[in-house]
Amino acid sequence: MDLVTLAIAATPAFIASAVEFVEATTIVLAVGITRGWRAPLVGTALAALTLAVIVVTLGVALVTVVPEKLLLGVVGTLLLLFGLRWLRKAVLRFAGIVALHDEEEIYRREVAQLRSQGLKKTEWDWIGTIVAYKAVLLEGTEVAFIVIAFGAKGVAAMNAAIVGAIVAGIIVTAIAAALRHPLTAVPENWMKFGVGAMLSSFGVFWFGEGIGAEWPGDAASIPIILGVFLAASWLAARMLRWLLPEGARVEARNV
Repeated sequence: MDLVTLAIAATPAFIASAVEFVEATTIVLAVGITRGWRAPLVGTALAALTLAVIVVTLGVALVTVVPEKLLLGVVGTLLLLFGLRWLRKAVLRFAGIVALHDEEEIYRREVAQLRSQGLKKTEWDWIGTIVAYKAVLLEGTEVAFIVIAFGAKGVAAMNAAIVGAIVAGIIVTAIAAALRHPLTAVPENWMKFGVGAMLSSFGVFWFGEGIGAEWPGDAASIPIILGVFLAASWLAARMLRWLLPEGARVEARNV
């Protein structure tokens, strides 16, 4: 696996997947600490198995069956739309229009809700299993999409993207298990801002390749596209923050 493949597939897949794993881990931790660990671990394992089947069947089928140009065009379009959705939300958060993402608050709310549902010691905790399964599957679906998207260049790229996502999952899980607390120190809002710009940049690059465009320097043009997205998004957040009344910004953060 060459360094270019690692840089284009494994590294962005690792960063983007880490963000999703942080959110899924918060829910699993809440379930495990309030209701015991057997049920959420089973739910997590079942969700991981489901996602593995999705990536292997859909990802491998796309890479081996669909023509490369068509695949790059479709994946580039979807990646751009997916990245712009993240980027739009990040801009609104930093502008003060949407409340910043708070893992600590999500954790407290989830713990309170789980405790209110009670726990019967005499039977299997299906609530804990289902909550963990849904959380991991929901966030993991985005991970699966990211892996398939960054693996669209071929089998080597797919393997690199899978490795990047798996390593991200192992690291996030290991840190959360050691701390037994949500990873609130992770700058998730900033990471989502960067990941949104990154996904959008790869989307533009691959869509261009899909329609036959030749980028100056080939993959070396990706950092330039990324810089344009970051600069434009930062300016958009600053402009919205300047235009929005101060009272509205404070109210938005307390939603």
